[in-house]
Amino acid sequence: MDINPTPEQELLLAIAAAWARLERRLDTTLSNIKGITFTEYRMLRYIAASPAGAASRVEVAEALGRTPSGITRALRPLEKLGFVETHKSERDARLALASLTAQGQELVDDATGVINDLSEQIADRAPRARAGGDELVAMLRELAS
Repeated sequence: MDINPTPEQELLLAIAAAWARLERRLDTTLSNIKGITFTEYRMLRYIAASPAGAASRVEVAEALGRTPSGITRALRPLEKLGFVETHKSERDARLALASLTAQGQELVDDATGVINDLSEQIADRAPRARAGGDELVAMLRELAS
């Protein structure tokens, strides 16, 4: 068996390693400054950006690559803390929609500032990523689809 990775495997392994380190750094930074994880930030940000200002748990799950039940469990503490509220859909009473409270929107805005600062720090350390950023983002989006 040949254990030397192919170029495709090298790419996959490099992306996975970079993401694991980056996610840990994002988690740690957001947790220390805002008291939320990066996954919680992504959920809140998705809800905030939803056209109606609300999103179903299924929509959030699909956007984040999680399960709806996982999103339900993750949103519960955010509801208790007053960042999210849920209500029934006007079109389908079986469907619960999550929306941000004013406090939740403030948290997203503040956390986005933290993410922006961290993004600049990372870009400063990896100027090649900044130079080819659009191409890299396009490639990663293609891989994620």
